[in-house]
Amino acid sequence: MRCRVIFTLGSVALVFQLTARGAVDVVRPEERQKAQRAVAKEKEKRAKQTSIVEFRGEQAFKEKELRTALKEEITTIEDFGLSPARADDLAFFLEVFYRKHGYAKVDVHYLIESSSRLRLDITEGPRFMLRTVLFDGNVHEPADKLFDYMVGPTRERYSSLEKQLPFVAADMEEGTHLVQRFYLAEGFLDVAVDPPRYKFQAQSSDVDVVVPIHEGRQYFFGSISFIGQTVYGADALRGQISDLLQQPYTDARVEDIPRRLQEYFKRRGYYDVNVDANGAPEEAVNGRVPVEISISPGAVYHFDGVTVSGLQRLHPSFVTKRFTRLRGKTYSPDVLDERFRTLMKTGLFNLLQIKPVPVDGHLLRLDISAEEAKSKEFGFWGGFDTYEGALAGVQVGDRDLFGTGRAGSALIEVSQRSYRGEILYEDPFFLDTDIFFRARASAFTFDYDGYTKFELGGHFDFTRKITKQDEVGLAVAIRHVKIIDSQIKPDFLLGTSDYLVNTVGLTNTLDMRESPYVTPRGFLINNTVDVASNAFGSDIQFIRSTMRVGYYLPFGPKPLTPGVVGVERSGTPLQRWFRQSSIAFGGRGGIIHSLTSSGADEATALPIDERFFNGGATTVRSFGERELGPHDNHGHPVGGEFFTVFNIEYTFPILGELQGAIFTDAGNLLPTSEDIGLSDMRYAIGAGLRYKLPVGPIRLDYGINPDPRPDEDFGAFHFSFGFAF
Repeated sequence: MRCRVIFTLGSVALVFQLTARGAVDVVRPEERQKAQRAVAKEKEKRAKQTSIVEFRGEQAFKEKELRTALKEEITTIEDFGLSPARADDLAFFLEVFYRKHGYAKVDVHYLIESSSRLRLDITEGPRFMLRTVLFDGNVHEPADKLFDYMVGPTRERYSSLEKQLPFVAADMEEGTHLVQRFYLAEGFLDVAVDPPRYKFQAQSSDVDVVVPIHEGRQYFFGSISFIGQTVYGADALRGQISDLLQQPYTDARVEDIPRRLQEYFKRRGYYDVNVDANGAPEEAVNGRVPVEISISPGAVYHFDGVTVSGLQRLHPSFVTKRFTRLRGKTYSPDVLDERFRTLMKTGLFNLLQIKPVPVDGHLLRLDISAEEAKSKEFGFWGGFDTYEGALAGVQVGDRDLFGTGRAGSALIEVSQRSYRGEILYEDPFFLDTDIFFRARASAFTFDYDGYTKFELGGHFDFTRKITKQDEVGLAVAIRHVKIIDSQIKPDFLLGTSDYLVNTVGLTNTLDMRESPYVTPRGFLINNTVDVASNAFGSDIQFIRSTMRVGYYLPFGPKPLTPGVVGVERSGTPLQRWFRQSSIAFGGRGGIIHSLTSSGADEATALPIDERFFNGGATTVRSFGERELGPHDNHGHPVGGEFFTVFNIEYTFPILGELQGAIFTDAGNLLPTSEDIGLSDMRYAIGAGLRYKLPVGPIRLDYGINPDPRPDEDFGAFHFSFGFAF
């Protein structure tokens, strides 16, 4: 697990008191003591002036809880003095606090004993609990669904596992409003939900609530007529709102029609389009409401020039060049949104606003105002990883080198197994194109089980978005690898121990996830192919390919659509718990094949550091890091030329951001690319904890090996950061 803290230069300042001569002003001990006595006197004077609030009769709550709940009112009395009005307010809010916890008959009297002393006498009475909620008149909607809306306000303050909730009259009144809003969202335009009636049980402190409902008729969309210039035809426009028209009629859905159609026209260049939709429920026939939609598309606009304001260090051309190629093209808000997101991802801006301004000839000038982010960074981090042990690092960087918008950084990291230094350079718009370029030079040593390596090299990556979700890339790597210490026996399992390897590869990533970091939803597919050849100056030759597929499915609903109210409150406690859960499926595989003809020369074998390894926090979790697969005579892992990993993981809420997980993994690691398949599969079943952070979870997992071999452990612990797959 790695935890990083970054301080932006300029945001942290050390302040010293200086004399006119520039030296540090030294305060004498007697002067310091005199100042401390003055401060203590002032505190004592204030304490004497502070009003004293005394509670009497409290039993259900501790005094500290009451003071916390009434902190604002008590502070007002302490700051501005005690008065009958403020004392009455304090007693009133104390009663409100009790009633929110079920003490419906609480009574609080106040007594001002002196100008600085207030006594609150509390008669708590019994705590009333909600027994049943009966709905009178609901025909179309089931009672269990309506019940969830009724108790929603109370449920928010209590655990979903509470079997019986306290009776809170104010919550019941709010619940009736939520029930009415729910009916309206389902097309019951004439619905009336009367105030709830309460029945207090004589023999107990239970309360029954009766909610009278007059549902009325449910309305749906009827005939849809268009007036004005439809341009693309009525059928095409209906297609843009067909999902709305299939749902019950509501004012919110009618209001959504212009937004949908305006977006449709604006994507085609109609910047000044105006759409208005009006429903007529009073003219409904058999519950079908006619809707009239008027359209005034205006002219088709095209992009013109760009102006930039607000930049201090960054060259304005960095921004204007991102829009140069738009000049003369048809206006599209989607294109502007894409350019906006691309610029914000650079991290160069705190604020970026793009305002299209109409100019002569149906042209749109883009007026861009920007607020630059602090570009210089200093960061350090520390943490613990199950395999690497304790680690720490430091990094310095600048996201805006010389005002060009290019980024550079340098870091040093040390762990119990490794030393690493790295210099990184990034250009988000290589040669003023949409290609992202990254160059990395690094040197590091790593102490693996069985051998230690030193590596010096550079990586050059060129990536470009083809669509919002699809990205392709070209990768070039130049690496010199040297095994500086080895316990691998026999020696031929180590392979070449000092070599230069140069590779050229292609990558493709199709990322359909809605959020890559927090509760992702959707598909992810990633493929890589790279080749090392003598033609590139490499000492060894091979072809290597990997593939990754993931599918992530949260059970909760997507963001609420207009007209839908309170979905997050509906369902039983078990259903709400289930909606906060998610399941993920993953599959990975890889193969590496030597392009050198096999023979008696053992040095032609693939070096150990180029092979695949399996087992660990992100693969088959019943094994320690790299422990699954072939080993040498001393039990050191030696890797293989073909691997697979399959994962299924179910996560569920525990408390706040803390989650639990159960998982099963499977995978193999085969020694040669000549014999591939799903033979010798190994498995894991296990459980873990997750703590959600904005950039991903901290994970603690334990995987059990259901069929351990004589030289294998029963299971393995893993402590790490990020998603398992």
